[in-house]
Amino acid sequence: MTDAPTPTLPSVGREWRLLSRPVGWPEPENFELAEAEVRQPGPGQVLVRNEYLSVDPYMRGRMSAAKSYIAPFELGKAMQGGAVGEVIASAAEGIAVGDRVLHFGGWREYATFDAKQAVKVDPEAAPLSTYLGVLGMTGLTAYAGLLRTASFKEGDAVFVSGAAGAVGSQVGQIAKLKGASRVIGSAGSDEKVKILVEEYGFDAAFNYKNGPVSEQLREAAPDGIDVYFDNVGGDHLEAALGSLNQGGRIAVCGMISVYNSTEPVPGPKNLARLIATRGRIEGLVVSDHYDLQPEFVQEVGPLVASGALKYRETVVEGIENNLEAFLGVLRGENTGKMIVKL
Repeated sequence: MTDAPTPTLPSVGREWRLLSRPVGWPEPENFELAEAEVRQPGPGQVLVRNEYLSVDPYMRGRMSAAKSYIAPFELGKAMQGGAVGEVIASAAEGIAVGDRVLHFGGWREYATFDAKQAVKVDPEAAPLSTYLGVLGMTGLTAYAGLLRTASFKEGDAVFVSGAAGAVGSQVGQIAKLKGASRVIGSAGSDEKVKILVEEYGFDAAFNYKNGPVSEQLREAAPDGIDVYFDNVGGDHLEAALGSLNQGGRIAVCGMISVYNSTEPVPGPKNLARLIATRGRIEGLVVSDHYDLQPEFVQEVGPLVASGALKYRETVVEGIENNLEAFLGVLRGENTGKMIVKL
């Protein structure tokens, strides 16, 4: 009996690199799609063929050299992001060839890294792409941001901006499932507004392009709001402050409206309302809340499986379209999580 032939491993793969730091909106010349040698795994490492890549708004901040909560992308080197893929070579205990893993070596076709940076996922329990979205980082962001940062409690009226996105859509649904008195969402198209109400169960929603946000919010929430989950900043934050009830809480997850600004953006004119309302505003970074991951999966996993918590994905095919998918997120072209399928 002869031994089975050893499968031939790839020698090169494609990866996206940041060539220069964008000023304002990112441009194609800031990036390159290049071929790179595929490293075979050393002791304790695995080699993964990526199947799904994540593109997220926070990545725009990593393209800047400004000091932030996460290190900037290095020029001339492969960028990073969430990814799910198949292990095709392993020199690590506990992870075998054929296993599917979640890791942070995205924006490339193949990734070699220490096995301790990988989390095994079950493709039988849920579609692989969901581990980048509804059951992954964006889902945990929604869960932790609403329940911990914003201290949500039953009976709260909740306003979510960017509500048709991966995070916002889950914030609104979790709030409804946990007894919110009213959930209001904003989105950038009439089609997305319809999805928020008819599919995700929001009590009200509005297209922020159809008129002043403050006026539309007052109409949608005549009794004010207790919680604002901010994905947008700018006029949305100012409107939320104007509608904030006594003891209201604001969780700032993102401010996509200012990510590509080249000049300093003035803050809300009505911050003094925090004094009158005894309100609280707090920033949110998901990495501070990974201790909630087991609780999150235990609670939200069955809701997704049963269909009680709905999700959408916008899927773009091919690594060559990774950059365009990312720019699409900044333009608000996605409904739900933006995913790149390789």
